Amino acid sequence: MTIFYNSSLQKATFFLTGFPGLEDLHGWISIPFCSIYLTVIVGNLTILHVIRTDATLHEPMYYFLAMLALTDLGLCLSTLPTVLGIFWFDAREIGIPACFTQLFFIHTLSLVESSVLLSMSVDRYVAICNPLHYSTILTPARVVKMGLISVLRSALCILPLPFLLKRFQYCRSHVLAHAYCLHLEIMKLACSSIIVNHVYGLFVVACTVGADSLIIFLSYALILRTVLSIASHQERLRALNTCVSHMCAVLLFYIPMIGLSLVHRFGEHLPHMVHLLMSYVYLLVPPLMNPIVYSIKTKQIRQRITKKFEFVKSLRCFWQG
Repeated sequence: MTIFYNSSLQKATFFLTGFPGLEDLHGWISIPFCSIYLTVIVGNLTILHVIRTDATLHEPMYYFLAMLALTDLGLCLSTLPTVLGIFWFDAREIGIPACFTQLFFIHTLSLVESSVLLSMSVDRYVAICNPLHYSTILTPARVVKMGLISVLRSALCILPLPFLLKRFQYCRSHVLAHAYCLHLEIMKLACSSIIVNHVYGLFVVACTVGADSLIIFLSYALILRTVLSIASHQERLRALNTCVSHMCAVLLFYIPMIGLSLVHRFGEHLPHMVHLLMSYVYLLVPPLMNPIVYSIKTKQIRQRITKKFEFVKSLRCFWQG
């Protein structure tokens, strides 16, 4: 098959891929995916609801957590229509405009997540290394500015990608390897040189995710130095405990990203199923696990969620009684 191209980019069509060779089982495969998407949506909405309705959580740390939950929710909703569309309706066809739109949101939200994790590391650094000035440094207005900068930086970095892809004609195989559109895959289908896309892609990754990860590492090095200078062993543990949730979120984001990069770069000999599973891990595991981690490891969030469930349970008992 060749790509349908009627002299107009808007009429070009790509075909997405579910799990090749397992098409007859897509209905069953959709069950765990539906469960994951439902858990992601409910978990992140619960975090947002608890932070919004509890005035005691209106602090910089929880504002950044709300940003992380919003980002994870958006990333989940960016892939949900095409993934479940393939599993439920075998809806593999996607037009170029829709594909580029999905690509833009997936990559933008991935960079936003990296930026939010960086902001959260700054929050932990200020709280531990400069606690007396915490409230004056991280004011609500400054937190909002940090969030807006994260979104603007990510969107402006990714915005050129659809236009760089739009200038190509796609004369090679039109079948994408995943159930959603990614820049790396689409540019490989182009007939002409893709060196500009390669260079720009590497530049974006270095300036965003690369710089963010370096600053996060440095912030934790400074945090560790400050914590080790605390005389009380109990106080050292208490200070480090406030960072556990964020460190888990950082690992959940960067480990799958590094794993996916290594598989793409050095895993040509690996089965295609490994590439598929790694891509789903990268896009679905952080949004799935972040609300779980923060609900378990952050005492204030855990207590508020427990109170919400107890309130709902008491209402149910009242109506049934």
